Amino acid sequence: METFKDALGKHILAEFYECDSHLLNDALFLEKLFNQAARVAGATILGSHFHAFSPVGASGVVIIMESHFSIHTWPEYGYAAVDFFTCSPLMHYQKAYEYIAKKLHSQNHTFTTQNRGTALPQFQKK
Repeated sequence: METFKDALGKHILAEFYECDSHLLNDALFLEKLFNQAARVAGATILGSHFHAFSPVGASGVVIIMESHFSIHTWPEYGYAAVDFFTCSPLMHYQKAYEYIAKKLHSQNHTFTTQNRGTALPQFQKK
C-alpha cells in the first residue's frame, strides 16, 4: 500500500460558511453531492449514508476505499463542517473541496490538514 512520506493518512477539516441554507437542509442533495465529490477526487466509493434531522440539518458519510468524506450541517447558520480522510496520496481532496464549495454556494470556506498515524515508529525522527 502506498502511503504518505511522514504519515499513514491525511485528515482534512473543512469549514463552509455562508452556504445556501436550503441545500444544507436537503440530505438527498447532500448525498448526491458527496458521492460526486468523491468521484471528482478520484476516490473509490464503497457506500454512503445520510440523515435529515428535524427540524433542520443533515449529517452524512461516504465510505471510500481510501477512508471517508463526511458532513454535518447547520442550515440556520449557513454552515457545514466537512471532513475528508484519506490514506492515499493519490486522492485529490482539494478538487473535492472546491467542488463542494461551488455546489453549496459557499461565500467563505477554509480547510486545515492534519497528518494521522505519525507516532508510529517508522515515522519517528531518528
